[in-house]
Amino acid sequence: MSQPSSLDALSARVQHDLELLNYPSRVWVNYDDDITQNTTYQNTTYNVIIVGAGQAGLATAFGLRRQGIAGVLVLDDNPEGKEGPWETYARMETLRTPKEVTGPDLGIPSLTFRAWYEAQFGEAAWHALGKIPKGQWMDYLRWYKQVLSLPVRNDAKVVQIIPPPANDEVFTIQLENGKMLRAKRVVWATGMAGGGTWVIPEFITKSLPKDRYAHTAEDINFDALKGKRVAVLGAGASAFDNAATALEQGAAKVHLCFRRRELPRINPYRWMEFSGFLQHQADLPDAERWAFTKHILDLNQPPPQETFLRTAKHAGFHLHPGSQWQTLTNRPEGISIDVLRLDGARYSLEVDFVIVGTGFEVNLDRRPELANIAPDVARWADCYTPPTDLADDRLGQFPYLGKHFEWTARRPGSAPYLRYLYDITFGALPSMGLSGASISGLGFAVPRLVRGIAQSFYTENSQHFYEALTSYDEPELTADVSSVIYEPEAVVMS
Repeated sequence: MSQPSSLDALSARVQHDLELLNYPSRVWVNYDDDITQNTTYQNTTYNVIIVGAGQAGLATAFGLRRQGIAGVLVLDDNPEGKEGPWETYARMETLRTPKEVTGPDLGIPSLTFRAWYEAQFGEAAWHALGKIPKGQWMDYLRWYKQVLSLPVRNDAKVVQIIPPPANDEVFTIQLENGKMLRAKRVVWATGMAGGGTWVIPEFITKSLPKDRYAHTAEDINFDALKGKRVAVLGAGASAFDNAATALEQGAAKVHLCFRRRELPRINPYRWMEFSGFLQHQADLPDAERWAFTKHILDLNQPPPQETFLRTAKHAGFHLHPGSQWQTLTNRPEGISIDVLRLDGARYSLEVDFVIVGTGFEVNLDRRPELANIAPDVARWADCYTPPTDLADDRLGQFPYLGKHFEWTARRPGSAPYLRYLYDITFGALPSMGLSGASISGLGFAVPRLVRGIAQSFYTENSQHFYEALTSYDEPELTADVSSVIYEPEAVVMS
């Protein structure tokens, strides 16, 4: 008989740890149907549907289970094992967070990445590790989903979320394949750009055919760029990741252009990684939350040291600070980019392909799945007016969330269904601080979200639970007490 592998042993340890912590064990938000047997996923009402099976969606499903909430389903439009960005548009070599980061484990030591890593490579290898390789993070999430038997439905693209009709509290979720699902609560866990869309400047889309440019979040045929000249617009980490990938795949030259005079060097996310901010940023008044978030967005994130060096080591890499693209001209022999520098000088870049690293825009109106919902959702611009020196139109577009990640109504008193829709994407940043779109914030965001969902199920059904209490008649004392009942002798009074 073969000995179990260290990872098998860790999986058994996870199950034992969960058994040790299984109090209270009773499922109190029940579910009549067996998810594992319901292959159609139709004609049933789930307690919670989570849209997105990346790290935030998986951790939320686990958190709900630990709270005794059954009837949870996680939907993802990617094939099994490809959830999240790690094997698609994330082209970094390692995560950008410190290796010690926790989150999906929700406080279970045997579920941490470190436990998973040491089970396979040993403690010495852990201490020698720099940052977490992105492929290993994806492998860890696959194991996490498997060891916890989380209810994920892949290849299930949501095309529309329909609010409940009057006097109902159940959402209808339409999938691309035509199937319709029903849920009492919905969690929007669609990642970094889940609150809006990736942005490509209009002057690029109007100047070039689609086969001559791509956003960093899109599929890019880097093999086709071998020997070619590439221009990258943007100074963020993803811009450098794509520049490095192009050079590693044989691009002859890569010109990385950005408008700032210098690359950003300070990463505010490293400052944010302490429990005070992660746990309590959401508890601050609006003025303070706005000021914090504006400073974070204004700083932007620099490319990590490793990412910059990965790119800069190539002789064909050229950095263009303080350079703004004016016009692009498409010709058979290539693309001509007219560049204006901050010092007033102009020059032309001749390239074959353009990679756009201009990030994303948070704006729920840009999400077709939310077309029936977005008009009702309050944005920060609806709820708070900053002082003039802190005005920021982009920040004003972020959704204004309640204390447990729920969307709130643009018009007070309207759209009460919004209290059952929860947003754990990057769009939660000004309201909640770091959330599910950041590994660093996951271990603090998910418990708050899960508490809110559980609270709504309990407080809004308190009469049901009261009736269950008053009708509860299961005896705990079953012994015969008659033999020890004291019978005093009768005394005749004269």
